[in-house]
Amino acid sequence: MTALKRTGIIISLLGIPPLLSACASLPQPAGPEATASAPEAQRASQEKPREQRPALPDVELTPDLLYEFLLAEVSLQRGHPDVAAQAYLDLARATRDPRVARRAAQIAFESRQVGKSTEAFQLWLELEPNSQPARQMLISLLLSTGRLDEARPWLAQFLAAEPENAGAIFKQLSPFLVRSPNKTAALKLVRDLAQPYPKVADAHMAVAQVAAAAGEQQDALAESRRARALRPDWDEPVLFEVQLLQGEHPDQALALLKDYLASNPKADDVRLLYARMLLDRRQYKDARVEFQRLLAAHPDNADLAFAVALLSLQLGELDRAEKELQQSLARGKKDQDTVHYYLGQLSEAKKDPQAAVQQYHKVRGGEYAYPARLREAYLLGAMGKLDEARAVLHRIHAQSSQQQSQLLLFEAQLLRDAQQFEPAYEMLQQGLQKFPDQPDLLYETALLADRLGKPDVMEQLIRKLIAIQPDNANAYNALGYSFLERNVRIEEGMRLVEKAYQLAPNDAAIIDSMGWGHYRQGEIEKSLQFLQRAYSANPDPEIAAHLGEVLWVHGDKEQAKKIWSGTLKQHPESEPLQAVMKKFLQ
Repeated sequence: MTALKRTGIIISLLGIPPLLSACASLPQPAGPEATASAPEAQRASQEKPREQRPALPDVELTPDLLYEFLLAEVSLQRGHPDVAAQAYLDLARATRDPRVARRAAQIAFESRQVGKSTEAFQLWLELEPNSQPARQMLISLLLSTGRLDEARPWLAQFLAAEPENAGAIFKQLSPFLVRSPNKTAALKLVRDLAQPYPKVADAHMAVAQVAAAAGEQQDALAESRRARALRPDWDEPVLFEVQLLQGEHPDQALALLKDYLASNPKADDVRLLYARMLLDRRQYKDARVEFQRLLAAHPDNADLAFAVALLSLQLGELDRAEKELQQSLARGKKDQDTVHYYLGQLSEAKKDPQAAVQQYHKVRGGEYAYPARLREAYLLGAMGKLDEARAVLHRIHAQSSQQQSQLLLFEAQLLRDAQQFEPAYEMLQQGLQKFPDQPDLLYETALLADRLGKPDVMEQLIRKLIAIQPDNANAYNALGYSFLERNVRIEEGMRLVEKAYQLAPNDAAIIDSMGWGHYRQGEIEKSLQFLQRAYSANPDPEIAAHLGEVLWVHGDKEQAKKIWSGTLKQHPESEPLQAVMKKFLQ
């Protein structure tokens, strides 16, 4: 047995794998290339002469070498890859055996020893110049560590050695350069490498992607269009060009997608992007047409069926939407909770609260479970089933303190809607004991206190809220309006309302307060300006009550009665309207 063979046996016994495994590298080229079709590339690969095994050195397995081998493997097994990598690197230099250099490279790479990895890969290539794995791994390492100038000659050699695979090589090269911190250097490198390959579409795409990363949008567009000209039926440059255009030139992006789909109707990824862009632009009918085409090509895709149904719902085609949602459900959509939630929404739109409750009740998990419970409780409350509504809320397991306070507020609102103001107030007071600084709890409790004739409590709570949130326009408005409505501390109330108006000049309720404040101050003309503006923005019954009163006092009684009666038809239960009409008409 020769010394060389004895060394080979030791390497085999130590379990050194024949190829690097579990290492990120530039993969072997695959897929269609611009310079040759896939079958041609495959034939070329098959006709390529088999790589010759590297010449192995005739090295005698001395006790010292054996010791070094064992030391390296034992160190690796005991969690010292730095010692193992250095030992194998020393052995590779001593033996000049490419298998040992490969082992050193593998250990150093997997344990992220960049310096040793580079040295080991270079030594491996020196000992086995035709090794593709060694070349690919070295290139990957140099690119990932930003050593672009060192990678340049290796990349040029790689491309020159396999021109038929240039497209695939550029495709694998692009992500490394896009992530490079030195975008300018990366762009120069890819441009230089691509120059000898003007008819390789992937080369132009690589330049386009790196140019975009470097902020050179016009160059990116130009290169993407060159790639598209070379391969007119290739989706990637179209999708990339749309990505570049849709921010500032969405119409051009849409036109590009539409034109491409006319020639390539089976380009599903492009059609999906087109449908989504139409959806973003609120072109719901056109978006639905595109989603339907996708669904026709993929009839078992429940997500596409669901998208079509939601668009029908958005378009107000309720019967069609219901049918499509049921079809989505029948297709076995994994997230059936979502479908039931939207069936609940649809039933609400159809004014069928009982059916909506049934659908919401079927939502058992996922992102819609919580809103489904709230809608279920609200509808039960609206149907007069207050106890059932509260029971639904009590079964909800709050995920955070925010949800806890939200549930308190929601239940209090149910009680308020049922005219149970005292229980609602007591519940909110208890909530404040647990969450004393929660702004929404402070605000809602203050409003209820005001309604229950507890102005001092109301003022105390609102002033605390203002201390917590000094820019809360609603807080200033609530306290100021309370003074104005009770016709006390008018000047102070007006100052508070004016502060609210400064913070939220387009809020209809605050505009109404401004008008009511001027009325209390006897400034009828100013009052009418604000109240008419508020009523135009929001014909709320309380605003209508104020506007009608000021019009009546101003002498325009017919207009006042017209506003009151018209609003009362829409809001027959409005207490402010009933009170003002009783005051002036009876």
